[in-house]
Amino acid sequence: MHSNPLGEICVGHEWSFGKDRRGNLDLLKKLGAQFDFHVVAISPVKVGGAVVSSTAIRRAVEKGDLATAAAMLGRDYTVLGTVVAGGKMGKKLGYPTANLSAHSEQFPPNGVYLAEATLDRALYPGVVNLGYRPTVSSGKPERVLEIYLLDFDRDIYGKDVEVRFIRYLRPEQKFDSLEALVRQIERDVRQARELLAT
Repeated sequence: MHSNPLGEICVGHEWSFGKDRRGNLDLLKKLGAQFDFHVVAISPVKVGGAVVSSTAIRRAVEKGDLATAAAMLGRDYTVLGTVVAGGKMGKKLGYPTANLSAHSEQFPPNGVYLAEATLDRALYPGVVNLGYRPTVSSGKPERVLEIYLLDFDRDIYGKDVEVRFIRYLRPEQKFDSLEALVRQIERDVRQARELLAT
C-alpha cells in the first residue's frame, strides 16, 4: 500500500481546474476527503475595496494607474525585456535607445515616461518612449518600448533589462521634422534630470 504524497493543497477561493474549468473548490474538497489530503481555500485579498487579481492588475496598468497596480502587486510594476537591435535612429539623433523585446508583459498607455532600468543588478535612470514612433516610423506600425539611459554608453544587445515606470511625462506625438523631435527629446531629458534631482 502506497502512502499519499500529497498532504495539503492551497488554492484561491475561485480556483478551477479540469476540462472546461468545471472542477471547483467543492469538488476538490470531496477529492481531498476521498484521497486523504487537506484543502485550504485562500480568501480574496482586497486593496482599496477591490479584489486583487492578475486581471485587475493588468487593467490598472493598461489604464496607466501604476499606483494601484503597485499596491496590488506589493511592489512597483515593471516590464522585463531583452535588448534587441533597432533602426539606430536614436543614435543618429544623438540619443541612442535600447529597444526592448518584452517578455509577454502588459504595457501601460503609450507615451514618454521617466523610468529606471535594472541591468546586471545596477540601476540606471532613463527616459522611455512607448508607442509607434510616428515621426520616424514608416510602413506597418509596430509598438516599441525603447529607453534612453542617462549618462550611459555601453553595448547591451542581448541583455535582459527590467524597466520601472516612475512618472508619465507626456503623450506620444508626431513632429513635423526630426529637428523638432530632437528639441522635444532634449526637453524630456532635461525634465527627467530635474525630477531626479528633486
